[in-house]
Formats: sequence, structure tokens, C-alpha cells
Amino acid sequence: MELGDCYRLLGLRSGASFADIKSSYRRLAQQYHPDTNPDDRKAQDKFIALTEAYKLLLQVVPPEEAVSQPSQSQSTPPDATVKRVVVEESQPIPPHVAEIEKRLKWKTYEQLQRFLRERRFPQAIALAEALAERLPEDPEVRQWQAISYQLWGRALIAQKQMLKARIYLKKALKTDPNNKSLCSEVERDFQKLEQVF
Repeated sequence: MELGDCYRLLGLRSGASFADIKSSYRRLAQQYHPDTNPDDRKAQDKFIALTEAYKLLLQVVPPEEAVSQPSQSQSTPPDATVKRVVVEESQPIPPHVAEIEKRLKWKTYEQLQRFLRERRFPQAIALAEALAERLPEDPEVRQWQAISYQLWGRALIAQKQMLKARIYLKKALKTDPNNKSLCSEVERDFQKLEQVF
């Protein structure tokens, strides 16, 4: 996704401030959130696209608090001011952002559970993949993603779509390879697959 597309998706002009990006994302995320639009596929796709655009812009646009302005009494050359604007990647996530991420994670989990109960596996996978892209280091999210792949693989076995089932079962193993319980279940699914095939 290009930066210009990200700004357009959020309804902003190129070069919008960090505060504007955040404000626009919150407003649009509430409008298109899957909980607000449980049966609207377009709204869910829009929510995923908004989240991806927001995530990309956050990597590019520094928060205003991180911009250090020299005081009148200092005679700092302009080059030095520009260097101070760079935000270290290793900075801890501010508490309010961490709280938003946490709420987003659990709201998405509730929606994911609903999709799985309703056997809407492609939607569940799309939602799990979007969340995993946003929270790549989160082991729970990785587990949810793997389970979504596995359940879709099982459904595909029942539908006699063996090649596709094999792909999703392999994805489940690859996504969460250290989950012993999942691995043994997927092995049983592969045995079932071999018997049917």
C-alpha cells in the first residue's frame, strides 16, 4: 500500500499530523469495526484496510511529543534539530497505545470466535491474519491464526477438497509449530485426510 493510499483511506491529506491520523483512525475504526457491522463483509474489509493504513502511517509519521524544538536561547543548527525528530524504534509503547492495542486484540478475538462458530472460515482467517500483521510478536494471536487455519482445513476435508485442506493444515503447523496440542490434532487431521484420499 502506498503512503498516499493510506492517507486517502483515512480521509486525510498527505502530510497530516500524527494527532490527525490517530483521530481519523479511531473515528473510522469505530464506524467500520466488525462488532458494529457483524454481517457486512465490505465494512470488515474496510476495517482491515484502515488498520493496515494506520499501522503503516505510524511507522512513518513521528508523534509530536517526540519532536524536540530548540529554545530561543539555544543556537542549534537546523541539521541537529532534524536529527532529534527521529524516534528510536526501541522506545517502549506508550501506555495509552498499549491499552488500545489490547482492546483491539480482544474485540477482534470476540469477532473471530463468532466467525468460527458460524463456520465462516475465510472471514475468520482474514481477521486473524490482519491481527497477526498488526501484532506479529503476540503468541496468542499466532495461536488463534493457526487454529483458524486448522478448522478451515477440517471443513475442507469434510467438503472433499483434499489439496486445499492439506495447504491449510500445513499453514496451521507453520504458524504455531511449538503448540504440541495443535500439532497432534493436525496430525490426526492429516491421517483422516489420507484415509479419505
